[in-house]
Amino acid sequence: MIDAPKHSIATLNLSLERDIFLRTLIRELSGTLQDVVGLEEASGFISVVGQRMARHLNQDYKSALEVSNLSRKQVADVLIDLKKRIQGDFYVIEQDDEKIVFGNRVCPFGDKVLNRPAMCMMTSNVFGTIAANNLGYAKVELQETIARGYSGCKVIVYLKLTEEAEDAEGREYFRGLESV
Repeated sequence: MIDAPKHSIATLNLSLERDIFLRTLIRELSGTLQDVVGLEEASGFISVVGQRMARHLNQDYKSALEVSNLSRKQVADVLIDLKKRIQGDFYVIEQDDEKIVFGNRVCPFGDKVLNRPAMCMMTSNVFGTIAANNLGYAKVELQETIARGYSGCKVIVYLKLTEEAEDAEGREYFRGLESV
């Protein structure tokens, strides 16, 4: 005999809605990739997605601002704005002609990013692609990340190939043909 439910399914107190579902989906997808092909390969797959998203976002911001290229200050402002729009909390620690150093207090993926460092490739590729396509070059160093257990993130976007940039661990990005 089947027990009659005590509550209506529609009124159950479940923390399930589109945002949580999609963040969990991305977490499980990146975790599966990390487990099956390894962290480096998983990061590569997620990088491709991040680069494609960055091209769209870059074009959206340039169109909305009615400019053909973003300045360094606009690049920093755009990167902060796009993260705020997806519930991140990025801010500029320092910036000059050679680099922009960002801090972050809240990951847009929330706790779903914990132990999923491959997901940080979204930030690396979005930041690197937008910076490089507007300024010519970028190297992104994910110095500290919430995914790796830090209380916040520290992301450095190098804008020139300096000795400091060469010594940094990170991914390089170059202006693509579509941005010329």
